[in-house]
Amino acid sequence: MAEYKLYCFAQSGNAYRVALMLNLVGGDWEPVYVDFFEAGETRTPGYRSDVNEMGEVPVLVHGERKLSQSSVCLTYLAKRSGKYLPQGEDEELEAWRWIVFDNQKVNGFLGPYRFLKTLAKTPGDPAVLAFLKGRADAALAVVDKRLAGRPWLLGERPTIADVSMCGYLFYPAEEFGFDIAATYPSIAAWLERIKALPGWKHPYDLMPGYPLKK
Repeated sequence: MAEYKLYCFAQSGNAYRVALMLNLVGGDWEPVYVDFFEAGETRTPGYRSDVNEMGEVPVLVHGERKLSQSSVCLTYLAKRSGKYLPQGEDEELEAWRWIVFDNQKVNGFLGPYRFLKTLAKTPGDPAVLAFLKGRADAALAVVDKRLAGRPWLLGERPTIADVSMCGYLFYPAEEFGFDIAATYPSIAAWLERIKALPGWKHPYDLMPGYPLKK
């Protein structure tokens, strides 16, 4: 039996953060497939009572602990493994500054944009999509500028801030309708550095549920 279980599905960038972190730290883990699209599993009473009252993935199970929210899971895994952990108060605060910016502005807009454009059964309203893309582009430009002067978000080594920020950025360009790596060269170079880390895998190779049933 694996040490960790991760409730996840392949299309979730939030779940990918934690799945990737588990791989990067060499965790002994197994995925638990959550049928979000066909069965609406996260919205069922059973899921909300037995797995996560918030009705979301990811959920990381470790012994008696059951953790949700990807940033909480990343912090837990970093502390247990001693890897990708910000060092000292200043670096910890800086990591959280970028994690919050990511969740609110970068993947916080990219995730809904991609879902409404590509994954939702009913495509999103064009005006809503335009709004989300505009906000995502503005946030990505901030990240690209940050990475122009350093290899990682905090400096010379990767931390949980980098693992969080890449959550949605490895999904295919056609799912967004634009190529993030081609538009933002510093982000593109940073993504290549992440891909070179031991344990990196693409989200569709790391979690179950791809491709979606037609």
